[in-house]
Formats: sequence, C-alpha cells, structure tokens
Amino acid sequence: MADDSKQADVGARYAQALFELAKDQGEVAAVEADLRSLKAMRAESADLRTLIGSPTFDSEQKGKGLAAIAEAARFGATTGKFLGLVAANRRASAIPAMIAAFERLAAEDRGAVSAEVTTALPLSDAQSKALAAALRTALGKDPEIETRVDAAILGGIKVRVGSRLYDASLKSRLDSLKFALKRA
Repeated sequence: MADDSKQADVGARYAQALFELAKDQGEVAAVEADLRSLKAMRAESADLRTLIGSPTFDSEQKGKGLAAIAEAARFGATTGKFLGLVAANRRASAIPAMIAAFERLAAEDRGAVSAEVTTALPLSDAQSKALAAALRTALGKDPEIETRVDAAILGGIKVRVGSRLYDASLKSRLDSLKFALKRA
C-alpha cells in the first residue's frame, strides 16, 4: 500500500513537470495521445509490463527499450525525451502513475474531469450515456470516462474521480454485511 502511494507521488511530480513543459510548447494534446498509446501498449504487452516494472533490467536497458518503443510508435520528441529521462532516473516503474496523473492534469486543463469506472460486466451504450449524464450532473463538468471490467466486484459499479471513490459494488456491500454480522 505504501509503495503504491510512493509511486503515485513520484508519478504526480513527473506528470506535473511534463504537463508544464508540454503546455509551454503547445503540445499537451500530442503528449497525451502518446501517453495513451503507451498505456494501451502496456495493457496489451506482458513484455512491456515486465520491462517497465522489473528491477532486473537496469536503467540503460529500460531506456533503450522505451526509446525503441517511442521511435516505433512515432512519439513526439517531448514524449521520447521524457521517457528517456524517466528511465535514466530509475523511475520507469512509476510510468503508469505518471500517465494517470498526466491524463488528470490534461482533463482538468480542458475543463473536464477524468473518471475511472469499474463494473462487473461491460456497459452498454445506453448505460454509458446514462452514466456520463449522471456524472456530468453530479460533478458539474464533462466527464472523460475510462471503463474497466472486473468480475471480482460481482455486480454494481465503482467510480473513481480524482482521489474520491464511489463504491456501489455488490462485493463491498457483502463485505459490509459480513463485518456487521461478525460484530453482532
């Protein structure tokens, strides 16, 4: 738990620096697109997850790997240099936290809010639209929704907006009931 917190803190600092640089250069949208692409690559490739997260690769190997990925994916110069810096500073394991923090900063700059939604089953188009409308009403801003399916929550929905988590999952309700029964 503490390790996740450290990664998030490091990720937020690096993301803030990258965001300020990209904003000064007018490249926020391009850098955000590059980072989203890297995020998708990481989700699809076990080898990339291993390269980024494993301590068995040194910073030079990680730098070469990330540079090759940036070149193959035709990332912009700012993103490529950033990934090289992250690898050189031995912070590659925090890249997922950096991407998430950058996405929040970019959404905030556009006047939107980033929301991570977890459901037990994929949402239909009608459910996605209704959820977006409900979040727009509750938050007062346009939500940028990223959905994730996790069968472990059994049913219901979890919505994370910034540091807040709205948990209406069946698993959490059953856990609460179990705790209440144990106290009785």
